[in-house]
Amino acid sequence: MHTVFFSSCVQQHRLVALHFPYIAIIFAEDAKYYKCTCMKVISPSFIGFCLCFSGTTWVQEILPPLLNGGDLTSVETIPNWDRVPWLEETRASVVLDKLHSPRALVSHMPYNLMPSSFFKSKAKVIYVARNPKDVLVSSFHFHQMASFLEDPGTFEEFVDKFLSGKVFFGKWADHVKSWRNPELGDRILYITYEEMFQDLRQVLGRILKFLGRELSAEALDRVVNHGTFKNMKTNKMSNYSLVPENIMDCKKSPFLRKGTQVLKHQLRDVFLNIVILNETSLLI
Repeated sequence: MHTVFFSSCVQQHRLVALHFPYIAIIFAEDAKYYKCTCMKVISPSFIGFCLCFSGTTWVQEILPPLLNGGDLTSVETIPNWDRVPWLEETRASVVLDKLHSPRALVSHMPYNLMPSSFFKSKAKVIYVARNPKDVLVSSFHFHQMASFLEDPGTFEEFVDKFLSGKVFFGKWADHVKSWRNPELGDRILYITYEEMFQDLRQVLGRILKFLGRELSAEALDRVVNHGTFKNMKTNKMSNYSLVPENIMDCKKSPFLRKGTQVLKHQLRDVFLNIVILNETSLLI
């Protein structure tokens, strides 16, 4: 099982709008509470990690049926935030006891901010990375439709914030590098958003092998079909249309927009390309 508790001060200070130095300050100010309510990771468990806008919703959509013999009931009847909750959100403490073992969870947290219980556990990790330029564009549009986040300003202004890590959960390269950690050994599986988009069936096969699970061909077909971006976009349990408009205004920009490599034609800024290339080269 997987049990997670996280300081409510994170939610009060709107975690999704913070970068890590500020989070560290919050925890320092509220260390006693955090110590009492920090995450407790108990094996067996499966966690999907992504930086924001890198495939979290996709992971929330595919993990439950992969863990439950291809059964789509939960993904068709339970909102994704209750079906596969985020480790860092206080909502997790409300819904975790209702989830069957093994529990699937997701998180945007970097490796170095995981609780000590995680490192002592045998929890398995699926890490999803995405082209940082696509992460940038998705993040920009989300800021435009989410009322609880600050105005992103112009796209050029947001690019500066993104490149300097002044966005929630910090710099893309830092997050990816933190999870490329040899200490995890065979506990972690690395996949990319682009691989899922190009050949979801092949990626699901890799995930099943990693999880030690098997599905019949018919069940796998069912999960592949349900897990397409087109179907997720129309699934009210996954597209955030159930969230009140005053919190997330899907009229301004739908949460699930295109699900493609959106920057191929939209962004031709040479400077940005050079900066991204320099950062990604450090990961090779």
